[in-house]
Amino acid sequence: MYEEVSKWIDNLPLQSIPEEVTAFCFNLYDGCDNLHWSMELIGASRFDVDDEDWACDEITDFESRTQEFKWTKEASWDVVFAEMLSTLKEYLEKGQYADALKSKHGVGAGFTEGNIEILYSK
Repeated sequence: MYEEVSKWIDNLPLQSIPEEVTAFCFNLYDGCDNLHWSMELIGASRFDVDDEDWACDEITDFESRTQEFKWTKEASWDVVFAEMLSTLKEYLEKGQYADALKSKHGVGAGFTEGNIEILYSK
């Protein structure tokens, strides 16, 4: 899965991050069938480890809503979430835009109706 996610992130316009972006969040979506999943990336204007609503203060979606990362896997949401967290953590270690993502205050990931897991914070 790492190669596919890495290619998707690398194709987003992360070379020009708006100055107002202070954090990033990978939003995951469940197709409500435990089979179809998708993900987008947003840039937020604030970051607060104690207030998960920071991800609601979106500035940009880096065109990821029109280019969502989609995959099929028959599994429960918690299994998919754990696998995606592992993949995103690996990207933050060695991905092409890892430094750009870590240049701001934080990076999180979570299902849009759930909790956000902080993957990186300064």
